[in-house]
Amino acid sequence: MTAPPRGGAPAEALAAVEASIEDRWRSFLAEYEVTAGTKEETDLAESVVADTSVFEWRVVDAAFDRLTCTDCGNGLGSGPDGCEKCDQANGFRFAAIETDRPATPPGTEHGLRVATAVARARHRYGARARCGFELGLPLLLDGELPGTAQAQAYRAAINKLTEEECERVTSFDEISRLSSRRVR
Repeated sequence: MTAPPRGGAPAEALAAVEASIEDRWRSFLAEYEVTAGTKEETDLAESVVADTSVFEWRVVDAAFDRLTCTDCGNGLGSGPDGCEKCDQANGFRFAAIETDRPATPPGTEHGLRVATAVARARHRYGARARCGFELGLPLLLDGELPGTAQAQAYRAAINKLTEEECERVTSFDEISRLSSRRVR
């Protein structure tokens, strides 16, 4: 896991999602009667990434965590931008099943999924994308999905920040305070 340097609620939310990914993987292993740390676990992870569209996204992310890219040596799908195998694997991860949790707006799980992917492999994304998705993690984890107008307002405010400010902020309220001081 790559923790966001901003800390605060985004880091706490990412830790909670990371725990849910690991919990789901442990359950998945139990369903298939596979022991963690064995060749069978690696084989199961490989079968998951062979067709990500038939598995829930937490299972897919956990499977990627257990595999290494043969080209760059990083976790499969998490290597540097431009590693062909990691780029392909990262794209396939988004074919996984995303089922909205009860009592959440449609699309919330997709938002959580994307925000988690960005936060877990932040080096693959620009400062502004990291900022928006990482700050959105706590809201999405709580079952909130910003509407289009709110998301556009967040993006406009983020676009007024420097890249350094994008890495430091820990909330959308902080972004609003900083971005309201300048005009672009």
